[in-house]
Amino acid sequence: VIPPPVIHIESYSEDSISFSLKMTTNIKVRGYVVNIYWTFDTHRQEKRTLIIEGEKSIQKVANLTAHTPYEISAWAQTELGDSPLSFVHVVTSGTRPASPSLKAKAINQTAVECSWTGPRNVVYGIFYATSFLELYRSPHNSTTTSHNMTVLVQRDGQYLFLV
Repeated sequence: VIPPPVIHIESYSEDSISFSLKMTTNIKVRGYVVNIYWTFDTHRQEKRTLIIEGEKSIQKVANLTAHTPYEISAWAQTELGDSPLSFVHVVTSGTRPASPSLKAKAINQTAVECSWTGPRNVVYGIFYATSFLELYRSPHNSTTTSHNMTVLVQRDGQYLFLV
């Protein structure tokens, strides 16, 4: 039986998490697959996937949000097959930034000008869809460091926007 890998949180800060991966077995490990999950607002779950080669590994994941819960899951790829998943949870330190205040204004039938307030020098994600279900499962999205963006939409549709 292949055991799950051990994920150990080495350190965390407002915008990063460092963790180590190891196996408690003599089975040769080729690498790891790591998923980092977090919930954006209450509508959208985000995920970042890392493919890591080698047996032992310390990883640092940066560009995270302060005071946000993250779930890290990992499995090992071994000479005998894939291991079961293991999970850890960690909340980054600091104070979570205030939610931006969004204004969306139709420019014409296929363009919407979105603008918002918020801190400078951060990356904003703009998510939009025609229903709450689509906004949660598979929204259109784009990122920017600006405080405004023109979004192209389908003619004659009603859209929900989230930044």
